Amino acid sequence: MVCAPFFHDFLGRESEFSDVEFVDGAPSAHCAGLKEGSIHLSPASSITFAQKPDAFVLAPDICTSCSFEVRSVKLFSKVPIEELSHKTVCLTAQSMTSINLLKILLQERFGLSPEYKAGSYDAGDTACLLIGDQALEENERHRFAYDYDLGALWQDWQHVPFVFGAWIIAKSALKPDLEQTLFRYLQATRDSVEKFRENPIRSLDRWLERYPVDLPRSIVENYYSAIDYRFTDDRKRSLSLFFEHAAALGLIEKAPKLEFLENP
Repeated sequence: MVCAPFFHDFLGRESEFSDVEFVDGAPSAHCAGLKEGSIHLSPASSITFAQKPDAFVLAPDICTSCSFEVRSVKLFSKVPIEELSHKTVCLTAQSMTSINLLKILLQERFGLSPEYKAGSYDAGDTACLLIGDQALEENERHRFAYDYDLGALWQDWQHVPFVFGAWIIAKSALKPDLEQTLFRYLQATRDSVEKFRENPIRSLDRWLERYPVDLPRSIVENYYSAIDYRFTDDRKRSLSLFFEHAAALGLIEKAPKLEFLENP
């Protein structure tokens, strides 16, 4: 659902982009495709840029960020966050950015050392990290005594909005025979975001007809008030800070310098 502004305007117009192959999938699948070389560009988890140094550039003006609460990346817990040391925290497999952000927050901000578990949540786990539609649906169930929005925790700590996703472009796409398609597609994506801003109701009607979700329409519409797709200077600074913290904890090999697409 987070990608609706990027793609809603392409629905029914795929034939106009016959030189582009659209690939559906979870963030983890897109990240894997970028690193394997089967995908040239994607609005992927931001940590992907740092996982294969020197292989990518970033679109300089679009990303997936938030204004304090992102609402779709949350830690749900039976106990207060300060009590999670040595407790079991279940991690979603969908987004390495969210997993690494949680580990940074728990260790560096709160000084905690929980036990992490990959896979599905069960009753014996103390807390779980959920993203996307799963997090939004869990918000409505109220099964946990405590919930924490990771975007808000980061911004309260670092004083900059967190960047969950970036448009990551493989350098293999920066060739004369591909650049024209790349630039045309990125401009169409910017236009799609702008049309979503201008008429979110109509845009959502089209998107939800193709990709329905099990949520009240009011929740869906309100969700987009927290998402911001502008890759501003403070968001670029935030992404660099995230990489520095991830490198300090050994979550990535090193904190790469941000590198951007020129003349997009």
